[in-house]
Amino acid sequence: MARRLASLKGVGPVTIMTLIGALPELGRLTGKEIASLVGLAPVTRDSGRTRGRAATGHGRPDVRRVLFNAARCAIRHNLTMKAFYDRLVTQNRRPGKVALTAVMRKMLVTLNAIARDRQNWKHAPHA
Repeated sequence: MARRLASLKGVGPVTIMTLIGALPELGRLTGKEIASLVGLAPVTRDSGRTRGRAATGHGRPDVRRVLFNAARCAIRHNLTMKAFYDRLVTQNRRPGKVALTAVMRKMLVTLNAIARDRQNWKHAPHA
């Protein structure tokens, strides 16, 4: 499984070992469930008429820390993730950290699919 996870450019040995060790559910949950488990899915804080802002950050902080660095690497070396990040920042005018969190989630969901399907990452052409 480690070799398959490494097929996603930007994912190194530290990321792989952290995912395997701290996230045994990888490949067994849906994309939304795995993102929520790690803390990359926004949770709204609504109560009655009060509308709070949606925030991420709950879940497994060790996995989030490793994915943060993997995402920083991916937006420099993975053309698909770089195009996704650039589109969020330029066209959608998202702040850099918000776009980086979106890349983290996209990478996690992709790694979950790689583990689930037991296939290497198919390099999508960047747009």
